[in-house]
Amino acid sequence: MLKVYLELFPALDSFLFRYSPLEYLGEGIVSLTSSGFVNIGGIRDDIRTLPLIHRAILERKAQYSEGEEYFFKYSSGKYSAHFPANALAVTPICSSRRVIGYICSTQFQNGAVFDHQVLASLTLFGQLAGKVLDDSITVDEETIVLSKRELEVMKRIARGEATKEMAYSMKISEVTVKQYVKSAIKKLGAQNRAHAIAELFQRGILKTK
Repeated sequence: MLKVYLELFPALDSFLFRYSPLEYLGEGIVSLTSSGFVNIGGIRDDIRTLPLIHRAILERKAQYSEGEEYFFKYSSGKYSAHFPANALAVTPICSSRRVIGYICSTQFQNGAVFDHQVLASLTLFGQLAGKVLDDSITVDEETIVLSKRELEVMKRIARGEATKEMAYSMKISEVTVKQYVKSAIKKLGAQNRAHAIAELFQRGILKTK
């Protein structure tokens, strides 16, 4: 997704975040720059403290700001600590129901112009990316080794949902979610959540279209 994003738009870097509406939480996944991919999983922010990102998510539209306007209206000491910049582009990733993540860029090609047409294209990119992610996981019923609930939890983890978010959507407690995760990991002979998801893909239980 980030490779295509950088090929299509005049950005030189890209940072992919997942988003949970329950806690207004933006959580880093990975970044892509000229130096390659970097894990940014340690970044977790309440997006209400990041006005431009918050606006993009509320309106479900790409946003851009630069120069003095960005510095005085949209910059955040907390955010600037992660990404020192004087410009920011935000593209929300929208599924059919909600915003599930967003892409940020802070470095741009010389002479890049983010007019209404470019912002509209970014918004469309986020919608298409959300649709791909929404539809990307299918289940091979013949090879299921997990219970229906265990499988549902693991599918949601693969989509980037947090424990609290899963509990809310499935109408169960966070403790129950964790029990399903624990039992699924044990059945799969995995060491942790990430290992379990990898096993499900390797066994063909989860597939990307």
